[in-house]
Amino acid sequence: MVRYVPRLPDGEKVKLAWPLAIFRHNHIFWPLDPSTGKWRRYIDQIMAVLGCLIFVQHNDAELRYLRREARELNLDSFLTGMPTYLILVEAQFRSLHILLHSSDLQKFLQKFYYAIYVDPRKEIKMFEKIERDMKVNRLVSAMYGAVISGYLISPIFMLINRRKDFLYSMIFPFDVQPFYIFLPLLLSNVWVGLIIDSMMFGETNLLCELIAHLNGRYLLMKRDLTKDIDKILLARNRNHMARQLKQLIVRTLRENVELNHFCQQLEEQYTVRVFIMFAFAAGLLCALSFKAYTNPLANYIYAIWFGAKTVELLSLGQLGSNLAYTTDSLSSMYYHTNWEDILQYSTNAEENLRLLKLVTLAIEMNSKPFYVTGLKYFRVSIQAGLKILQGAFSYFTFLTSMQRRQISN
Repeated sequence: MVRYVPRLPDGEKVKLAWPLAIFRHNHIFWPLDPSTGKWRRYIDQIMAVLGCLIFVQHNDAELRYLRREARELNLDSFLTGMPTYLILVEAQFRSLHILLHSSDLQKFLQKFYYAIYVDPRKEIKMFEKIERDMKVNRLVSAMYGAVISGYLISPIFMLINRRKDFLYSMIFPFDVQPFYIFLPLLLSNVWVGLIIDSMMFGETNLLCELIAHLNGRYLLMKRDLTKDIDKILLARNRNHMARQLKQLIVRTLRENVELNHFCQQLEEQYTVRVFIMFAFAAGLLCALSFKAYTNPLANYIYAIWFGAKTVELLSLGQLGSNLAYTTDSLSSMYYHTNWEDILQYSTNAEENLRLLKLVTLAIEMNSKPFYVTGLKYFRVSIQAGLKILQGAFSYFTFLTSMQRRQISN
C-alpha cells in the first residue's frame, strides 16, 4: 500500500522534514494515496483493525497491572505503569478518530500542500522563517526518539540475559512463558512502541507545520497588500486610485476568505484530537515528573519523556498564539491600507464612497482572531500550555505528599 505523497501544485514532491518522513510510514495515522486500488484498501483496513486489536490487548494487560498495584497501595510501582498506559489510551482514541476520517484527512492534506504550503523555491525568506519556528519541534522529535530507543534496547538485554520480560508493565491473563507465545507478544510490544512514538512526534509536527505555514500565508498576504498599495500611491493616477485600491482589497479579501476557510477545515480536522492530547497531558506529565523525581538515574527515560512533552505543549501553544496574533491583526491591516491618502488624492467621488464601504466590510469580516481549539473547550495557545503545566505540578505535589505519608507510616 502506497501512503499519500504530498505534492506541490506543479506536481513536485514535497521534501518532508525527517519527523514527517518517518510519520508518513505510520499505517494508522497517515492516509493512503488516492490511486490505491480497492483490494489494497481492504488489506490496509484489515491491518488497521488488527492494530487496534493489539492496542486493546495491551490495554487489558497494562490495566491488570495497574489494578494489582492499586490494590496493594504500591504508589511507586503504580506510577511506573501509568505513563505508558495513559499514552496507550490516548493513542487508541486518536487512532479511532483518524481511521474514521482518513479520507477527509487525505483531502485536507492535499489542499494544504497545494494551496497553503509555502514553496521554498518561491518564498525563500518566509520558508526559512517557518523552518526556524519548527526547530523546537524537531528537537522534540529527537527527544521522543531517545525515549523509544530506551524501550527498544530492552529486548536485546532480555535475550542476552535470557529473561522473559515485556517492554511495559503488563500482566496477561494466560501463561506467557512458552517462547512461541512470548515472542509474538514481545514483537507486539515493539510494534506498539514504534506506532505510538511516531504518533507522538509525527502528528504534533504535522499540526505545527500546518499552523506555521498557514500563519506564513497570512503574513505573505499582508506583505503583498502593502507592496501593491505603495505602487498605487507612487503612480498617483488620481482618477483611478480609489478603484485600483478597491480592486486590490477585493483580491486580498478573496485570498483572505480562502485562508479563513482553511482555518475552519483545520479546526474540524484536529479539534477532537487536540482535545484528547491536552486532556491526557496533565496526568501524563504528573506521572512522568514523579518517576523522574523519585529516582532520576534509574528513570532517565521518564525525565526525557517529561522534557519532550513539556516542550511539545509549549511550542504548539506558541505557534497557536502566533496564528491568533496574526489573524487578530488582519482588521488593522485593512484599516492601514492608506485609504486616507487615496481619498485625499482621488478625484472620483463615487469610487471613494465604494472604497470606504469595502474597507469597513473588510474590517468587520476580520474582527475575531482564529484559534485552534479542543472541542471549543480551550484554545491552543501558550497560556493553555502553561495552565496544563500548573495542573501537572499540583498533581505532582499531591503525589509526593502521599509518598511521604506512606514512608512515615
